[in-house]
Amino acid sequence: MRRALIVLAIALVPLWASHAVFAAGFFKVGEPAPVFALTSITGDAVSLEQLRGKVVVLGLFHICDPCMIQGTNLQKVHEATAGKNVAVVGINSSGNSKRDVGEFLSAFPVKVTYPYLLDPNKTTDKLYGGGKFIPNVYVIDQQGVIRWQRVGNMDLADADVITQEVEKLLASPPASGAGGM
Repeated sequence: MRRALIVLAIALVPLWASHAVFAAGFFKVGEPAPVFALTSITGDAVSLEQLRGKVVVLGLFHICDPCMIQGTNLQKVHEATAGKNVAVVGINSSGNSKRDVGEFLSAFPVKVTYPYLLDPNKTTDKLYGGGKFIPNVYVIDQQGVIRWQRVGNMDLADADVITQEVEKLLASPPASGAGGM
Protein backbone atom coordinates (compact mmCIF):
# COMPACT_ATOMS: atom_id res chain seq x y z
CA MET A 1 0.00 0.00 0.00
CA ARG A 2 2.77 2.41 0.96
CA ARG A 3 4.63 1.64 -2.26
CA ALA A 4 1.47 2.34 -4.30
CA LEU A 5 1.11 5.75 -2.63
CA ILE A 6 4.74 6.60 -3.34
CA VAL A 7 4.37 5.58 -7.00
CA LEU A 8 1.16 7.64 -7.25
CA ALA A 9 2.85 10.65 -5.66
CA ILE A 10 5.80 10.40 -8.04
CA ALA A 11 3.45 10.13 -11.00
CA LEU A 12 1.48 13.21 -9.93
CA VAL A 13 4.46 15.49 -9.25
CA PRO A 14 5.09 16.31 -12.96
CA LEU A 15 1.40 17.04 -13.47
CA TRP A 16 1.30 19.36 -10.47
CA ALA A 17 4.56 21.03 -11.48
CA SER A 18 3.38 21.68 -15.04
CA HIS A 19 0.16 23.22 -13.72
CA ALA A 20 2.14 25.43 -11.32
CA VAL A 21 4.47 26.58 -14.10
CA PHE A 22 1.52 27.26 -16.41
CA ALA A 23 -0.32 29.26 -13.75
CA ALA A 24 2.85 31.12 -12.71
CA GLY A 25 2.95 32.69 -16.16
CA PHE A 26 -0.22 34.57 -15.28
CA PHE A 27 1.02 36.04 -12.02
CA LYS A 28 2.30 39.48 -12.89
CA VAL A 29 3.03 41.02 -9.49
CA GLY A 30 5.71 43.68 -9.85
CA GLU A 31 5.09 44.14 -13.56
CA PRO A 32 3.43 47.12 -15.24
CA ALA A 33 -0.29 46.56 -15.65
CA PRO A 34 -1.26 46.10 -19.30
CA VAL A 35 -3.30 49.09 -20.46
CA PHE A 36 -6.77 48.86 -21.93
CA ALA A 37 -9.63 51.14 -22.95
CA LEU A 38 -13.17 49.76 -22.84
CA THR A 39 -16.77 50.89 -22.49
CA SER A 40 -18.82 50.33 -19.36
CA ILE A 41 -22.21 48.70 -19.41
CA THR A 42 -23.65 52.21 -18.93
CA GLY A 43 -21.81 53.50 -22.02
CA ASP A 44 -18.93 55.37 -20.34
CA ALA A 45 -15.42 55.09 -21.80
CA VAL A 46 -12.93 53.89 -19.19
CA SER A 47 -9.21 53.31 -19.63
CA LEU A 48 -6.55 52.19 -17.21
CA GLU A 49 -4.54 55.22 -18.30
CA GLN A 50 -7.20 57.64 -16.99
CA LEU A 51 -7.05 55.93 -13.58
CA ARG A 52 -3.32 56.54 -13.16
CA GLY A 53 -2.56 58.11 -9.79
CA LYS A 54 -5.20 55.98 -8.05
CA VAL A 55 -4.96 52.55 -6.51
CA VAL A 56 -6.96 50.36 -8.91
CA VAL A 57 -8.76 47.18 -7.92
CA LEU A 58 -9.37 45.32 -11.16
CA GLY A 59 -11.59 42.27 -11.40
CA LEU A 60 -11.73 40.11 -14.53
CA PHE A 61 -14.92 38.08 -14.70
CA HIS A 62 -16.94 35.75 -16.85
CA ILE A 63 -20.59 34.90 -16.24
CA CYS A 64 -20.27 32.28 -13.49
CA ASP A 65 -21.04 31.79 -9.82
CA PRO A 66 -17.45 32.31 -8.59
CA CYS A 67 -17.36 35.56 -10.56
CA MET A 68 -20.61 36.69 -8.94
CA ILE A 69 -19.11 36.03 -5.51
CA GLN A 70 -15.93 37.93 -6.37
CA GLY A 71 -17.88 40.75 -8.03
CA THR A 72 -19.89 41.08 -4.82
CA ASN A 73 -16.60 41.22 -2.88
CA LEU A 74 -15.48 44.07 -5.14
CA GLN A 75 -18.68 45.96 -4.35
CA LYS A 76 -17.78 45.69 -0.66
CA VAL A 77 -14.27 46.99 -1.44
CA HIS A 78 -15.81 49.83 -3.47
CA GLU A 79 -17.98 50.81 -0.51
CA ALA A 80 -15.14 50.44 2.02
CA THR A 81 -12.83 52.70 -0.02
CA ALA A 82 -15.41 55.34 -1.00
CA GLY A 83 -13.91 58.82 -0.82
CA LYS A 84 -10.34 57.50 -1.07
CA ASN A 85 -7.97 57.64 -4.02
CA VAL A 86 -9.17 54.22 -5.21
CA ALA A 87 -10.94 53.00 -8.34
CA VAL A 88 -12.71 49.64 -8.38
CA VAL A 89 -13.36 48.30 -11.87
CA GLY A 90 -14.93 45.06 -13.04
CA ILE A 91 -14.56 43.70 -16.55
CA ASN A 92 -16.55 41.03 -18.32
CA SER A 93 -13.46 39.68 -20.05
CA SER A 94 -15.16 36.79 -21.82
CA GLY A 95 -16.87 38.79 -24.57
CA ASN A 96 -20.45 38.31 -23.40
CA SER A 97 -23.14 40.62 -24.79
CA LYS A 98 -24.27 43.75 -22.98
CA ARG A 99 -27.68 42.13 -22.44
CA ASP A 100 -26.17 38.97 -20.92
CA VAL A 101 -23.83 40.96 -18.67
CA GLY A 102 -26.74 43.17 -17.55
CA GLU A 103 -28.78 40.09 -16.64
CA PHE A 104 -25.80 38.66 -14.78
CA LEU A 105 -25.30 41.88 -12.80
CA SER A 106 -29.01 42.07 -11.95
CA ALA A 107 -28.73 38.62 -10.31
CA PHE A 108 -26.04 39.81 -7.85
CA PRO A 109 -27.12 39.87 -4.18
CA VAL A 110 -25.99 43.53 -4.06
CA LYS A 111 -26.32 46.43 -6.50
CA VAL A 112 -23.02 46.88 -8.36
CA THR A 113 -22.13 50.59 -8.36
CA TYR A 114 -18.52 50.40 -9.56
CA PRO A 115 -17.81 50.64 -13.32
CA TYR A 116 -18.39 47.29 -15.00
CA LEU A 117 -16.78 47.16 -18.43
CA LEU A 118 -17.56 45.11 -21.51
CA ASP A 119 -14.71 43.50 -23.42
CA PRO A 120 -16.27 42.07 -26.59
CA ASN A 121 -12.87 41.19 -28.09
CA LYS A 122 -11.58 39.50 -24.91
CA THR A 123 -8.56 41.83 -24.92
CA THR A 124 -8.14 41.86 -21.15
CA ASP A 125 -8.45 38.08 -20.97
CA LYS A 126 -5.41 37.89 -23.24
CA LEU A 127 -3.47 40.76 -21.61
CA TYR A 128 -3.99 39.55 -18.05
CA GLY A 129 -3.91 35.81 -18.67
CA GLY A 130 -7.50 35.06 -17.77
CA GLY A 131 -9.70 32.47 -19.36
CA LYS A 132 -8.74 29.30 -17.57
CA PHE A 133 -8.19 31.06 -14.25
CA ILE A 134 -11.27 33.11 -13.42
CA PRO A 135 -12.06 35.25 -11.51
CA ASN A 136 -8.85 37.28 -11.42
CA VAL A 137 -8.38 40.23 -9.06
CA TYR A 138 -5.48 42.66 -9.33
CA VAL A 139 -4.48 45.56 -7.12
CA ILE A 140 -2.52 48.10 -9.14
CA ASP A 141 -0.57 50.91 -7.51
CA GLN A 142 -0.70 54.60 -8.36
CA GLN A 143 2.11 54.22 -10.92
CA GLY A 144 0.42 51.39 -12.77
CA VAL A 145 2.35 48.44 -11.33
CA ILE A 146 0.55 45.26 -10.27
CA ARG A 147 1.22 44.88 -6.54
CA TRP A 148 -1.17 42.04 -5.66
CA GLN A 149 -3.09 39.40 -7.56
CA ARG A 150 -5.29 36.42 -6.81
CA VAL A 151 -6.92 33.90 -9.09
CA GLY A 152 -10.06 31.94 -8.46
CA ASN A 153 -10.00 31.36 -4.71
CA MET A 154 -12.37 33.81 -3.05
CA ASP A 155 -11.13 32.83 0.43
CA LEU A 156 -7.73 34.28 -0.47
CA ALA A 157 -9.31 37.32 -2.09
CA ASP A 158 -12.31 38.27 0.02
CA ALA A 159 -13.28 41.90 0.50
CA ASP A 160 -11.31 42.32 3.73
CA VAL A 161 -8.10 40.91 2.21
CA ILE A 162 -8.39 43.13 -0.88
CA THR A 163 -9.18 46.20 1.24
CA GLN A 164 -6.09 45.54 3.39
CA GLU A 165 -3.92 45.41 0.26
CA VAL A 166 -5.42 48.69 -0.95
CA GLU A 167 -4.88 50.35 2.43
CA LYS A 168 -1.21 49.28 2.41
CA LEU A 169 -0.72 51.07 -0.92
CA LEU A 170 -2.58 54.16 0.25
CA ALA A 171 -0.45 54.32 3.42
CA SER A 172 2.91 53.84 1.72
CA PRO A 173 4.72 56.51 -0.25
CA PRO A 174 4.32 56.00 -4.00
CA ALA A 175 6.96 53.67 -5.38
CA SER A 176 9.18 55.06 -8.07
CA GLY A 177 10.24 53.05 -11.04
CA ALA A 178 8.42 51.09 -13.69
CA GLY A 179 5.01 52.32 -14.57
CA GLY A 180 2.73 50.60 -16.97
CA MET A 181 0.06 53.14 -17.51
